[in-house]
Amino acid sequence: MADSTSPQPSPKAEEGSAQNPSSPWTPPPISEMKPSEVESPSSDADIQSAPTSGGYYWFIIIYLVLLSAFGSFVNDMYIPTLPVMCKAFHCSISTCQLGLTFGMIGLGLGQMLFGPFSDRWGRKPILYIAMVVFAIGAFCSVWSKSIWEFIWWRLVQGFGASGGYFLARTIPADLYRGQALAKVMALVGAINGFAPASAPVLGGFVSHSIGWRGIFWILFGFSILLLILAPALKESLPKQRRVQGPFWLAFENYGYLIKNKRFMIHSTLKGAALGLVFAYVSAAPFIIQDHYHYTQLEFGLFMGFNAIFIAVGATTALTFKPLKKAAVFAGWGIMFLTIGQGICLFLLDNVWVYEAWNICIIFCVGMIFTMSNTLAMNEGRLYAGDASALLGFIGYVFGGIASPLVGLGNVLHSTAITQVVYAALILVFALLSEVLPPELVPTFQSAGRAGLPKYPKPLASTKADAPTSIASTSNNTTPATSVS
Repeated sequence: MADSTSPQPSPKAEEGSAQNPSSPWTPPPISEMKPSEVESPSSDADIQSAPTSGGYYWFIIIYLVLLSAFGSFVNDMYIPTLPVMCKAFHCSISTCQLGLTFGMIGLGLGQMLFGPFSDRWGRKPILYIAMVVFAIGAFCSVWSKSIWEFIWWRLVQGFGASGGYFLARTIPADLYRGQALAKVMALVGAINGFAPASAPVLGGFVSHSIGWRGIFWILFGFSILLLILAPALKESLPKQRRVQGPFWLAFENYGYLIKNKRFMIHSTLKGAALGLVFAYVSAAPFIIQDHYHYTQLEFGLFMGFNAIFIAVGATTALTFKPLKKAAVFAGWGIMFLTIGQGICLFLLDNVWVYEAWNICIIFCVGMIFTMSNTLAMNEGRLYAGDASALLGFIGYVFGGIASPLVGLGNVLHSTAITQVVYAALILVFALLSEVLPPELVPTFQSAGRAGLPKYPKPLASTKADAPTSIASTSNNTTPATSVS
């Protein structure tokens, strides 16, 4: 690799290198780069040292599952109690659902702050800070005297939970890439499908036994468990790969990511899918408990059974080659399914018909999650912390908007309309993803074309020190592997 004393390439030579992947590539001197551009992405040595089997590999998987499940438990576990809390705090359905909305605002804003911080300080310090913040929010919410005090502490909880939630996506992007990254993401997603499956069941049982405050005592204990296990997790972002220079430059990478068309299409697709999930989750307790008169525990069983199909869908997505075809299949499926369910919610008042539609929709959403998470993080892996944070923020913006909308007027009708709107957004961005040409793991040339700064060394080192091309390797003989 050329060092800082190497001759500078002329603008024409650099442009030619981007157009001709087989030509030698010389990076610009580090002294002339912005501080935020000096950070190097994962090298081959970094990737090869990442565990792919053995005890520590499975510890990473389990811990990532717990971190991701933590975000699910924060919302899903107390959903069965929403009708009870409306009565306890003497508030409307829409006001009570603001607890979900503010939790998602905290999840979104927290990730936007923790992303740059983690790229600068490392992943583990952020993990410790986030869990402590959540523990404080969960503890204080137990003593809430009004719905607005509770909503405030939900914001704090969301802020704390965001750290663990986005690290569950960032750490795999630090350690893996391409098909290996897709495998880890799908494995974590499939196992974690049981988190939203078990959370409503556990929440309904706890609320029925000891009241809604018991749920937040359990969440408090969950955060303490993650803190106890955290020392065994190794730092995934070494110091030489962290952002240097003035602190404010850490937030500059959001601008580069927003300019990356591929990243934004896949992130918005994930956001629309998450919005659809929160429309369903926010409305379900009032439809199943209040409208169809099922108990909290029975509602939890409905939700738990449905959530299993997220895991099934997440695993099924891996059978599609290329992966983006899973989104197109699921996008059309969700569009037709939400229209069918909407007609039934307006005309056919039957809980089992409602439940059958939900199972099919959730299965398709699981497929969207695997595809969108993998391709968005693959595009943003040069800024893994920032990319994960922005991906999460976009999702919770969509989710935060959906929650109060389904509580307006007749909950059956508002749910039907909201879900069809989100389904249309999912289909649009799935089709936009389909027309994108296949792309490899982001390289310095592809980063430059996307408006991202070029890093001083390539992802894969060759004799010519040239980055891997979009269409082939530097000798033009080995076919490239697409993860699209």
